[in-house]
Amino acid sequence: IAPGKNRLVYLWGHLIAVHDRMLPLLGIGPQLYPELDAPFLTEADNRTGHSPSAADLKRCWDAVHARLLAAFNGFTLDDWIAPHTAVSAEAFAANPLRNRLSVLISRTTHVDYHLGQATLANI
Repeated sequence: IAPGKNRLVYLWGHLIAVHDRMLPLLGIGPQLYPELDAPFLTEADNRTGHSPSAADLKRCWDAVHARLLAAFNGFTLDDWIAPHTAVSAEAFAANPLRNRLSVLISRTTHVDYHLGQATLANI
């Protein structure tokens, strides 16, 4: 991680925003917190800008993950191997690995990457 970049609060907000985007991508429902996209996905970590409080981030984290977990608990094998919403029928026919399970696996790897960053952060 670069010095002065990717503060833990930024990484946390980033993960919330990425996981929130999984809701529509997996066909679960709309994003709960699209307002987190700009500060945590499209913009770099900004020490001078307004960041949500830790309490607000915790509330968002809990809500997003409760929604994901509820949906995951109801998914069948057929649900997991179904295409995600960002792939066309033609692209899915050409590559059936562009499914919901592949999204979950890639997001798990993404969390692991940022966990490595978090362990290097100076608290």
